[in-house]
Amino acid sequence: MLVQAYNLMAHGFLLFLLFSCIISTNIHACKPTERSSLLSFASTLSSLHLNWTSIDCCRWKGITCDQDGWVTHLLLPSKGLKGGIPSSSLGNLTHLTHVNFSHNSLYGSLDTQFFMSLNRLEFLDLSYNLLSEELPLSLPSSNIRTVDLSSNHFHGAIPPSFFQQASNLTSFNVSNNTLTGYVPSSICLRHSSPFLRLLDFSSNAFSGNLAPGLGKCSELQVFRVGHNNLSGLLPEDIYNCTKLEEIALPLNFLHGTISDKIVNLTNLASLDLYYNHFDGELPLNLGKLSMLKFLTFDFNNLEGALPPSLMNCTNLVELRLGSNNLEGDISMLDFSRLSQLTKLDLRRNNFTGTIPRSLYSCRSVKAIGLSGNLLEGQIEDDILSLKSLSFLSLGYNRFTNLTGAMKMLMSCRSLHALMLGGSFVGEGMPSDDDMVDFHGFKNLRLLNLDDCQLTGQIPLWLSKLRNLEVLFLAYNQITGPIPSWLGTLPRLFYINLKDNRISGEFPKQLCRLPRLVYEPNIASQVEAFEIELPLTIGQNSNPTFLPHRLAYFAASLDLSNNNINGHIPAEIGQLQFLHKLALNSNNFSGIIPDQISNLKNLEVFNLSMNHLSGIIPLSLASLNFLKEFDVSYNSLEGPIPTSTQLQSFEASAFEGNLKLCGAPLPNKCSPNKGIDADNKNNKDMHNGLHQLPWFYMFTALGFIVGFWGVCGCLIFNKTWRYAYFRFIDNVQDRLLYMMIIVRINMMKRRT
Repeated sequence: MLVQAYNLMAHGFLLFLLFSCIISTNIHACKPTERSSLLSFASTLSSLHLNWTSIDCCRWKGITCDQDGWVTHLLLPSKGLKGGIPSSSLGNLTHLTHVNFSHNSLYGSLDTQFFMSLNRLEFLDLSYNLLSEELPLSLPSSNIRTVDLSSNHFHGAIPPSFFQQASNLTSFNVSNNTLTGYVPSSICLRHSSPFLRLLDFSSNAFSGNLAPGLGKCSELQVFRVGHNNLSGLLPEDIYNCTKLEEIALPLNFLHGTISDKIVNLTNLASLDLYYNHFDGELPLNLGKLSMLKFLTFDFNNLEGALPPSLMNCTNLVELRLGSNNLEGDISMLDFSRLSQLTKLDLRRNNFTGTIPRSLYSCRSVKAIGLSGNLLEGQIEDDILSLKSLSFLSLGYNRFTNLTGAMKMLMSCRSLHALMLGGSFVGEGMPSDDDMVDFHGFKNLRLLNLDDCQLTGQIPLWLSKLRNLEVLFLAYNQITGPIPSWLGTLPRLFYINLKDNRISGEFPKQLCRLPRLVYEPNIASQVEAFEIELPLTIGQNSNPTFLPHRLAYFAASLDLSNNNINGHIPAEIGQLQFLHKLALNSNNFSGIIPDQISNLKNLEVFNLSMNHLSGIIPLSLASLNFLKEFDVSYNSLEGPIPTSTQLQSFEASAFEGNLKLCGAPLPNKCSPNKGIDADNKNNKDMHNGLHQLPWFYMFTALGFIVGFWGVCGCLIFNKTWRYAYFRFIDNVQDRLLYMMIIVRINMMKRRT
């Protein structure tokens, strides 16, 4: 009996499980109308990642259904979708609550009627597509909570009715479009969306003032409107949003002072007002923002001293106050409490004193920017305690003892960028004798010693910087030649030696820089490297902004304004990845090498103020990317090549060459000017023998007429033969002469 009862119970349990599975399967099987709508949707788009073949659409990838078989989730991010959004088929999926088509290639507009049909939609993500036109008149329904339309091509103003139904909206992102008009303040009105936590309007073309209304968003945590055209003052009611954790308003035209009421935002972790027109002093009690991690006020008009309370912000990770009018003795500030600090940027202000010793207690520091101030003294060896230091900018101060500084800093093994330009003025370049045991700077990628008026020569220890990519030595008093080993540095692609006293010839080894000859093999290894702080060079009054990644630097060779002489080597054509070639204001002679036409990426080409002769090679017409071109004040002649990009430059790019003619110069060429110039060019040794028949005729004539007259006296005099050969300066005459000498030697052997 017990066995029978047990069997009955077991069979009953198995039947129950089977029945449950059948019911469950039936409950989740999609409705035929839903399946049809999804297939219609897929048929209008192209995608290599959709494999919707099974009967039950609820089992399809990216599809979720409710228990009644209605499709609720359509999640297809990064599926290679291409085409317009098929509103007719999607509009039939009336139970949709979540739609994610982000990171695809959808284009076209968003249809208002389609939106209105999705009255249950809660989550919509269409970011990173190609959608355009204006936004719909209204968001779908009162159920909508999250809307992300960022990184598309939407334009026009946000309609006033857009948020009327969105009473439960918590997150709205339209960043990185081209939207215009005012930032809608009505979004925070109580009948619209009192639950908003994130608003992102950044990277658009919004203008005008920020109207009051944000204070109504009592739950707002993130507010971003950076990189627009906003002006005016910050609305006072923004300080009522006490739950704010991030305010990002960089790259606008906002002005006025930063109110003391900012200390009401006790949850604030990130405050970014970079590149605006804020003025006045920093709030005295700024240190009450104890949660603050990122404070970015650089490129404004702030003045006064740093409030001592700022050192109470012990959670600070980045403190950036560069390019303002701040002042005071920073050596009096106690940075030792900022144990989490990784980036400190106080560049381009009026700070005095020395480098604060307390800063060396911040062991997490990766970047220090103090250039462009009034600091003095020497760099102390305590800096070696900053084991993670990667970026150091101390230029345009009054520091002394460059040699001592370099000996110390070369032990900073993490150092990637060292910028000392404008400091240590008038000292000598640390020489090989000074750095006799040099073994440092193993990871240095950028070295800037510009504008120091340094004396001496380019030292050999630089040849050991095998990871160096960018070298600034301009505006000094460096003498001697360019060392040939400079062309052996495997990663070097940016060299600036302008405005020095460098002499000698252009070394051919410089034409073998691996990064400029074989760039694709190396560039991928350095693509991801990013500078920790914004890069600028030059003095406070006229800074030059540089890319934040070294990989974005335009490959450059600038030797202008020196005393370099000799010919421009034909081997320069090997530097095929060069973008800028500046050899102006030197003593170069000879012709413009035809091989320069191999520099297909060249954008800046300047040979002005030299002693170059001959014609402008016609092959330069193949340089299609030229933005700047200048060969003025040489001894060039002949016509400027016609029907080329060269004629699009101003006449000033060619002036000072008295025998040069043709547009854009006012003097026209004579009818045979072009022929004469071509003949001259053909005789040049860089261009070869293009007219061989003329050469053979000339050879035969020279042999018959001049054999006894010219060569009789040279038959037995080897010294005079060699001297005469050196005297001949063109390739055709030299070849003729060599043939004559060969005949003479043959006659001598016969006799």
